[in-house]
Amino acid sequence: MTFNLEELKKNHNTSYQASELERLEREEREVREMLDSDDSLHELAGKELKYIQEQREVIEKQLQDILDKEKEEDEFPNEAVLEVRAGAGGDEASLFAWELAHMYERYAEIMGWDWKVDYESKNDISGYKEASFEIKGKDVYRKLRYETGVHRVQRIPATEKNGRVHTSTASVAVLPIKKNVKFEINPADLEMEYSRSGGKGGQNVNKVETAVRLIHKPTGIDVRSTNQRSQVANRERALSILTAKLAAMKEEEEAKKYAGERKGQIGTGDRSEKIRTYNFPQDRMTDHRIKKSWHNLPKIMEGSIEDIIGAIESGETGDEE
Repeated sequence: MTFNLEELKKNHNTSYQASELERLEREEREVREMLDSDDSLHELAGKELKYIQEQREVIEKQLQDILDKEKEEDEFPNEAVLEVRAGAGGDEASLFAWELAHMYERYAEIMGWDWKVDYESKNDISGYKEASFEIKGKDVYRKLRYETGVHRVQRIPATEKNGRVHTSTASVAVLPIKKNVKFEINPADLEMEYSRSGGKGGQNVNKVETAVRLIHKPTGIDVRSTNQRSQVANRERALSILTAKLAAMKEEEEAKKYAGERKGQIGTGDRSEKIRTYNFPQDRMTDHRIKKSWHNLPKIMEGSIEDIIGAIESGETGDEE
């Protein structure tokens, strides 16, 4: 195995193993030099070289295991931002957006994940115009990565007097928060706004301009973080989310270039793709990507979605439309 020891020494996860490997390589050179200068030490040097080689193999395996784990965590990080946004359907769409957020929050509780509000914008009936949440825990992005897209609801709204079924939509986006992000943002492309957060968090949060809004001028993407306790923390959080959004946009553009070569049948991952319909009169949720349905919507909306996520992960298909 060949490793870049200088780079590995900069990584706190591999610095010890890299230093040990460097020491063993140095000792091996010294033993070989000693052997070249004195043939009588052949037997002793041979034993020493064998011991050094055994130690090297142990250290190299440890290094490879750490690097493999880091690679997997970078692809499927244990932290993500989940965003919900009301679509077509007015107040009913905003209520559905809130219900989707509630469904994912309950699922996070079931999975033992940490769930935290980053930003929320509500209307007069406490529905979500838009909101974003921070989720941390084992397999967060691996489990939630297929939730991105448009979710459609069909039901009779509480405000409907004639008993008609309405169709509304809300969109969900799940963004991985990666530790090793290679995407860089030019500070000149950013516009920053500050305001008071309001809500929970004590006097500092409510009286000082701790809330942060970041605008990426080239794309028009804006990100808000309001629930951290300081302006600096909110700025760092907003920048982390913005970086994830821009990186996801770049990956999405690359994926579209090769859309014809895609082998997966799960869907494009595009946030404009209609992925599910929640039909309340028929007590049925259908995932259109795998053409499969589940019943008992009240249970599903309380976070019982593990079977659904498992079916999507496995690519298991049905015959529903």
